[in-house]
Amino acid sequence: MSDTSDVRAGPAGWDEQVFTRIALGLDGVQAAQHGRTAEARASFEALWAALGERGDVFHRCVLAHYLADLQDDPQDELAWDRRALAAADSLTAERAQTYESALQVRAFYPSLHLNLASDHLKLGEPDLAREQLERAVRSLDALPEDAYSASIRSAVDELRQRLR
Repeated sequence: MSDTSDVRAGPAGWDEQVFTRIALGLDGVQAAQHGRTAEARASFEALWAALGERGDVFHRCVLAHYLADLQDDPQDELAWDRRALAAADSLTAERAQTYESALQVRAFYPSLHLNLASDHLKLGEPDLAREQLERAVRSLDALPEDAYSASIRSAVDELRQRLR
């Protein structure tokens, strides 16, 4: 016999707020994937507001990281990247591994510092960009050997060349 109960009812402890947050996140991802930046940003900002500054640190890190990439103003991008880094600094390995067992918080830092370096370069702050890029370089050893990590390493090299 199949369960025909409302999907929104979900498992024990599930509530409408959780469903709304998931829907906002999925809407944001889909909008971003289709180049609808303003729509994606609005969806993720609504999710950020629902999550709150005291919300789950893993979710805040990921969401701020996404939101930074959706900003039109480099100052706003820098602010969101700083929020992502602050959340990562508060993230424990145990919490990250509840999402994926092999996930290492240290592996977040190359991308986070690379983004901050890029932000500072956009803002005409090459010394701050170099400082953040050096932090990214120092944390590259935390990355596994996979395609995503290769793209981060490549982006670090490209930015290093631009800063010479």
